[in-house]
Amino acid sequence: MPAAAGGQASTEYVLTLSCPDRVGIVHAVAAYLHQAGCNVLDSQQFGDRIDQGSGRFFMRVHVETVPGSPAAYESLRAGFAPVAAEFGMEWDLHDTAVQPRVLIMVSKAGHCLNDLLYRRAAESLRIDVPLVVGNHPDLAPLAAAHGVPFEHVPAGGDPQARRRSEGRLLDLVGELGIDFVVLARYMRILSPELCAKMTGRIINIHHSFLPSFKGARPYHQAHAHGVKLIGATAHYVTADLDEGPIIEQEVARVDHSHSPEDLAAIGSDAERVALARAVRWHAEHRVLLHGRRTVIFR
Repeated sequence: MPAAAGGQASTEYVLTLSCPDRVGIVHAVAAYLHQAGCNVLDSQQFGDRIDQGSGRFFMRVHVETVPGSPAAYESLRAGFAPVAAEFGMEWDLHDTAVQPRVLIMVSKAGHCLNDLLYRRAAESLRIDVPLVVGNHPDLAPLAAAHGVPFEHVPAGGDPQARRRSEGRLLDLVGELGIDFVVLARYMRILSPELCAKMTGRIINIHHSFLPSFKGARPYHQAHAHGVKLIGATAHYVTADLDEGPIIEQEVARVDHSHSPEDLAAIGSDAERVALARAVRWHAEHRVLLHGRRTVIFR
């Protein structure tokens, strides 16, 4: 936390909100924050006016407390509640000093896990990873090399085993105080029930521009079709397989000289980049859900 004038430490918060678009929202938010003893460091907003019948407004405000201000997290939340109610807001307030707790789930491919844990260690990705879960034990040594515990939770092939597996995952989310889950090439389909319980809190990386080349050996499929562009898509997980709201996409140009193995290597780089951006933006509270779409304040 930066030091305010006179040596007093200031606290920083991020306020995110969405509501039906109408006159006076920005004024009401700014007036409350000023009255509460906050200084606005950054403010971004977007009004979706494409659908004239149901325009919606989105906003992200980054503030710091001013010297001598009594503003604290609970008092700011309580004080903003009447403003939010007046405008019918869906909103949240986040203390930037608190790093989100993230459960990373993997199968056998380790490139995305390694990248996320490296970025965390390099402090370019401000997340706390208390545990890595794998439906195979293969990546336990990689997690250990980064100093992160690993738990093997077999996915199972029959419905009963699947329920046990997902029950354990939900237990871990509760026990560890997990804020969101990252599927870092976790190659199992989650049940609609689990997706519903974790709406907007599970990020997946997909090995193409969705919905192209689903299933096994995607880069061999891409090679067989003679593609000129390959990419990766980071998105929120929903019950509709690989059709959740898109957070980020990364692309690379390729040509006839690239083998399927070349495409896989290039694609792995795209997966790392797209997933890392999506995780960082979510962790920094820059992503707001808008139906099947996302609004991202970068």
